[in-house]
Amino acid sequence: MKRFFKDIVSDNITQKGFSACFIIILLSFIYAVFYFYSLPPLLPLFNQLPWGEQRLVNTTGIFIPPIIAFLILTINLIFSSLVYKKAPLLSRILAVTSLLISVLTFLFVIRTVQAVL
Repeated sequence: MKRFFKDIVSDNITQKGFSACFIIILLSFIYAVFYFYSLPPLLPLFNQLPWGEQRLVNTTGIFIPPIIAFLILTINLIFSSLVYKKAPLLSRILAVTSLLISVLTFLFVIRTVQAVL
């Protein structure tokens, strides 16, 4: 397994990108756990749906965006390690994309929590 991620660890951009992405997702989880017990029973998580009960989710739904961001990170990390030898630029783009998704997820969690408190 160590050899599988050897190329990614050797590249400075991909290593820092994926590491920062993991840290930001971890911060999202910590922030959600910290405010979990002060949140109301229903949260407006699906903001693109029409107004009403379709937008609401239980309090545990605050963990959905960080979980999705972690899945995207995992998929991009595996795919990046597979294609690094042939296309290092693609691996770097995947790292930056994962970082962007994790930052936007962190901001979404913060804004959702602050909107209901």
